[in-house]
Amino acid sequence: MIPPGTTLPKPIPGAGTSARTHTTTDTATNTATKGRAGGAGSRASPRARSRLRALDGLRLVAALMVAVYHYGGRDGEISEAWGNSPALQFPTAHAWFAYGCLGVQIFFVISGFVICMSGWGRPLRSFFASRASRLLPSYWAAVLLVTAVFALPVVAYEAVSPSDALVNLTMLQQPLGADRVLGVCWTLWAELRFYALFALCVVLPGATRARVVLFCAVWTLAAAVSQAADMPLLDLVLMPEYAPYFIGGIGVYLVHRDRRDLTAWGIVGVSWLIGQHYAVAQLWHAPDPGAFSYRSSLVIIAVVTAGFAAVLLIALGRLEWMDWRWLTVAGALTYPFYLVHEHLGWVSVQALHQGLGLPSYATLALTVAAMLALAWLLNRFVEGWLTPLIRTGLSPARLDLK
Repeated sequence: MIPPGTTLPKPIPGAGTSARTHTTTDTATNTATKGRAGGAGSRASPRARSRLRALDGLRLVAALMVAVYHYGGRDGEISEAWGNSPALQFPTAHAWFAYGCLGVQIFFVISGFVICMSGWGRPLRSFFASRASRLLPSYWAAVLLVTAVFALPVVAYEAVSPSDALVNLTMLQQPLGADRVLGVCWTLWAELRFYALFALCVVLPGATRARVVLFCAVWTLAAAVSQAADMPLLDLVLMPEYAPYFIGGIGVYLVHRDRRDLTAWGIVGVSWLIGQHYAVAQLWHAPDPGAFSYRSSLVIIAVVTAGFAAVLLIALGRLEWMDWRWLTVAGALTYPFYLVHEHLGWVSVQALHQGLGLPSYATLALTVAAMLALAWLLNRFVEGWLTPLIRTGLSPARLDLK
């Protein structure tokens, strides 16, 4: 998933294919960054844009989808927290909670949109500083917090080794084979690989529409070839099962810049077609009485479609009426909530349900509320000071953004 913090420009109604400027406001530093929209030689005139708050709301919806999946849509460790299977705690709802894992695919579409927007017109150093300053503060805090809580004698869950906990601070625990402190960090590993591809192929040489379109086309074809070749190294780099969501998000951003761009619409359409294929292939199975849950292929397709459609509606300005200030707060809480909700949620569920004897739905609601409160604390007292500190250190004030 992509952490909040990038203020997104609203589309220009009726805009054509000429170059445009998107002025974005970084909430961590409160400074405006100007980006050129066209190819070489295009000129841009600054024009203030307000934040696309609906995208912040969509982030939170996706995070809550993943949360209910972890709390009631699967078996495993959460069964220990409840004392028995979540299917018994939520006899009807658990079958719907099982679709919550598709919130990750929605996150990836949002990520493609935001990374393309934030990387357009930025030098590589600024792009790196932006990503590092937004990803690392809450991530470091979450790794240390979960490790410390799991080390407590009263907590029934086993902490990873001290060495593996330290490796987790690099975000490279998966390729290095270390145990994960945060179960959700596998999505961050996918995000990091996307950032690297986009930085090398688009940000480093300089973003233009032609270069972004070429990047999307080549990555789409290369990912398909990788799938057919069945070569682990290619799969690792090209991520065929996740690529269509990132690429689709990039396509949506191109539509955001120019809604008459048929090539951009084509990128979105092809990405949706491939994305629903991977979602069904990964999550659908034939009806099995012994399975924890059964997902309908039609519902999987519908959820993926809804995710693409929601980002498209936001990009086209159809949800401008959702300009509520509290959505900005919701967007700010999404990333730290996503990081801490799973493992610390187990502890909360066990304490509330087995310890205090609260009903299942009350336990679920209070656990989500507790994780959101913790996310607010991380945003306020960790991200609030560490994010600008990292950004300043990696991107000195004398470095002007292009």
